Amino acid sequence: MFFAPVGFRRSVLNGHSTGYAPSAWARASALDQFFADNASTSRSEVESDDTSITLSLDVPGLSKEQLTIGIEGRIVRIASKDDAPRSFKAAYKLASDVDAGKSEAKLENGVLTLKFAKIAPESRETLLTIN
Repeated sequence: MFFAPVGFRRSVLNGHSTGYAPSAWARASALDQFFADNASTSRSEVESDDTSITLSLDVPGLSKEQLTIGIEGRIVRIASKDDAPRSFKAAYKLASDVDAGKSEAKLENGVLTLKFAKIAPESRETLLTIN
């Protein structure tokens, strides 16, 4: 993508001129970098209720055999394997710890849906006897 410079902006630092800067070129470069950085990002949605957290991600072009999902406490890491046709890598910090044994994953039509079972907090209440 090429942008012709619209004009030059005179840069001033502490009241002293630092020369002329091609402001239009700087904006074009930043815009190109933004699209390059965000071209591979996937859409994600998070829903939560009393017993579970549901995370949905767009992962088009990947099969269930080409993805790995790791759960460690509140951290969920999703990545594509080396032999996958495209690279995908994401990590999420959930609002509460989850039970990996009761959680499930489903991949359908390029959408990965992860349903994590929340771990119920243990009560730390201690009863005192009255003397």
